[in-house]
Amino acid sequence: MRFKDVFSIIGPAMIGPSSSHTAGAVRIGRFARQLFGPQPERVEVRFFGSFAATFKGHGTDIAITGGLLDWQTDDPRIPRAMTYAQERGMRVAFGQGTGLYSHPNTVRLLLSSGTGPGCRELTLTGASIGGGTIEITDIDGFSVKLSGSYPAVMVRHRDVTGMVANITDILRDSSSNIAHMSVDRKGRSGEALTALELDGAPSPRLMEQLASLDQVSRVLCVDLSRDSSA
Repeated sequence: MRFKDVFSIIGPAMIGPSSSHTAGAVRIGRFARQLFGPQPERVEVRFFGSFAATFKGHGTDIAITGGLLDWQTDDPRIPRAMTYAQERGMRVAFGQGTGLYSHPNTVRLLLSSGTGPGCRELTLTGASIGGGTIEITDIDGFSVKLSGSYPAVMVRHRDVTGMVANITDILRDSSSNIAHMSVDRKGRSGEALTALELDGAPSPRLMEQLASLDQVSRVLCVDLSRDSSA
């Protein structure tokens, strides 16, 4: 196994007991929360593999909740995350999922707010792959590969010729370097997602330029290095 940095071995600053089952879980929950935006009203969490067998004993459910509150891995409030979530009106339900995933520490989240036609939802699948590092593998049915180690920009758009070139042209002109890029679509000329990890946080101007592209419906940013929002 190859390690990209020392944190792959010793893990980040964190509230224990386990870098994989708590620190990684916090980061997955936080990635989902930042991608969703405002605090969701409801979250359904399904654990798979080793997570499913040990999430209560290792506090993975508490860690996920802390991440959903947009807290860092070392936030001292994490042990009381369930109480904070209840007080803030966020209902979180946990269970064991069915099916096989490539990594044993996999979790799938469904975040939602509102009801009826105005209901807003986000689904996200991620794995805690060791030392507090994570891999996000699915966002709303789009296949991605995101580490959370870099600021990530998600561009939702139609699958049209030249879209990726238009996106990368804007990044080049703003001197933004791409660390990794995932592109997936739900069908020819259908919905598509371009997910980019950048070496630096995108500026508000860059986000505006991406959002102004023809056939782009939404642009979002996730940056796990930034201070907690609450």
